[in-house]
Amino acid sequence: MKRNGLIVLLVGFVALIVVVVVLSTGVLPGSHSEVSQSGKSPSCLPATLEHDARLPGTSVDVSPAPGTDTANPRAQISFLGVPATEIREISVVGEHSGRHAGRLHAYSQGGGASFAPDTPFDAGERVDVRAVVGSSNGGKRVAFRFRVDTPYPTASISEFPNPRAAPADYQSFYTLPGVQAPVLTVTVPDRDPAAGDILTTNGPGPGQYGPLIYTPRGRLVWFEELGGDETAENLSEQTYEGQRDLTWWKGRVLSLGFGQGEDIVMNSHYQTVARISGGNGLKADLHDFQIASHDIAYITAFNPIRCDLSSIEGSSGGTIVDTAIQQIDIKTGLVRWEWHSLDHIGASESEVETPTDATPWDYFHLNSIDLGGAGINPHGNILISARSTWAGYQLEGGTGKVLWRLGGNKSSFKMGPGTRMAWQHDGRVLSDGELTFFDNGSNPPIHHQSRAVRIKLDFKARRAHLASVYTHRNPPLLVSSQGNMQTLADGNTLVGYGGVPAISEYTKGGSLLFDAHQPFDMSFYRAFRFPWSGRPLSPPVVLAGLNDTSEETIVHASWNGATEVAWWRVLAGEHPKSLKAQTKIGVGGFESSTTLPQKHAYVAVQALDSSGHVLGISQTVRVISYAASLR
Repeated sequence: MKRNGLIVLLVGFVALIVVVVVLSTGVLPGSHSEVSQSGKSPSCLPATLEHDARLPGTSVDVSPAPGTDTANPRAQISFLGVPATEIREISVVGEHSGRHAGRLHAYSQGGGASFAPDTPFDAGERVDVRAVVGSSNGGKRVAFRFRVDTPYPTASISEFPNPRAAPADYQSFYTLPGVQAPVLTVTVPDRDPAAGDILTTNGPGPGQYGPLIYTPRGRLVWFEELGGDETAENLSEQTYEGQRDLTWWKGRVLSLGFGQGEDIVMNSHYQTVARISGGNGLKADLHDFQIASHDIAYITAFNPIRCDLSSIEGSSGGTIVDTAIQQIDIKTGLVRWEWHSLDHIGASESEVETPTDATPWDYFHLNSIDLGGAGINPHGNILISARSTWAGYQLEGGTGKVLWRLGGNKSSFKMGPGTRMAWQHDGRVLSDGELTFFDNGSNPPIHHQSRAVRIKLDFKARRAHLASVYTHRNPPLLVSSQGNMQTLADGNTLVGYGGVPAISEYTKGGSLLFDAHQPFDMSFYRAFRFPWSGRPLSPPVVLAGLNDTSEETIVHASWNGATEVAWWRVLAGEHPKSLKAQTKIGVGGFESSTTLPQKHAYVAVQALDSSGHVLGISQTVRVISYAASLR
């Protein structure tokens, strides 16, 4: 029996009832999510599943996949598996748009190229592709066909509401005027300091959006406030070009439950060193972004298309949300390989009720990609998680075939006690072969509380066993959307509860090592712990004002994103070029303050590390009236 995936769950937290923002499979109640459409939609549900991206008789994988009905009108044609010099005599002909001229662009890693047509394809048309692949002496003529989808317009789809946060929910600083960084409240002090800082975000929901780093004591380290309609999600740390960098997503979060934006790679100086926007007419979605070796990224992309759903008791004028994985060459932005859920996963696997109108049906909802061996070998197998089918899927690298399913209504394994998941997120493969998931169990509620699970697979007996489970006991949390599970280097487990923005760390045996939360009317997508070292290129910031009732000079200093500052040396004087050291104060929080016992005209600060070395120097600022500094 299918279950409706659209509710707003009320979660009890002590005496507080929290309305959890639903960033999942459905439409936010009261929002305008349906674009007016009329007439019958084209057919899009495939007659057969398990499309194979491998061209017969070759080692070449192509996308759009042969026989697919989900190619975007702006799709490029990717050939992966032979050098660009061995791809030639390309012919691309649309049944309505005719012959397409274009250019072949090689991947920076070698091993393939994408043919970029000069003009888009027509929606709904069939496209025939012919080429010769292989060496000039042994090249093979290949041919395949795909159909172009009919995109569902999203420009007028509303985003999640973003009301102002309550004053008690955020921190304000003299040195960052206008910034309202969410408070992180620590309820169980940290007992695993080597695990590092807390990386997370805020939104969608109340308050300012942006990526956030906190110390385990709840002190803000870094907040980059986003403006306009942009939301930040999925702040993490990954290796890019041999360096440990911050990675995150920013863009629009539609009320349909997915994002349209770009993935960001940012170095330890908080400089953006790479942007991945998605390709083939699709924009990068918020749900996952994984960097593999050789400057290759894997991203999620959501693709709402018009689709006749009458064969499965839906609307003949319906719309379905197809989801895609794109393997992207970070240096060129070219899509090396693309996988679509509609090519491989049938509508019958969904636990979300089929709509009887044109409301987009999020039948699959891809929410995580784990590369497994792909970090070493780009053609390695891939584990994905799909919220709307309650299942994880192992995909064969290259061909895209589903090797096995875990959970859902077509599981390849007999599910042992406690292993069945519902509305889950964040499937990962550990080095010992066990799998981890954040099992929401809610929207609507299936379990009594959300949990993080480790599952061991017995491939010989085809059974799944529950190896470990981690739950928030005081109080129990039932989370309708978002959330993740991170296995730390020391074997401990960090759990981010997403829609109920709690962050907890557990030992292997389940003992609580750390517990904290953002304000309960807010939400985040994921939370992580990493040892992070950052030093911004921008200088520290100082603000100084005269106490209006005395001759004192009040000084405030901060350095957004700096992790090594232990002390502030305050310099002051009557002329900008003749400042003298007045005092040294310890760092007491994100912003440190002190009062100098006499009146000064100009002030600057030096940021010092624990050994007293100067890390950075602020600009010299004129001291203003303290009353003016409060405005």
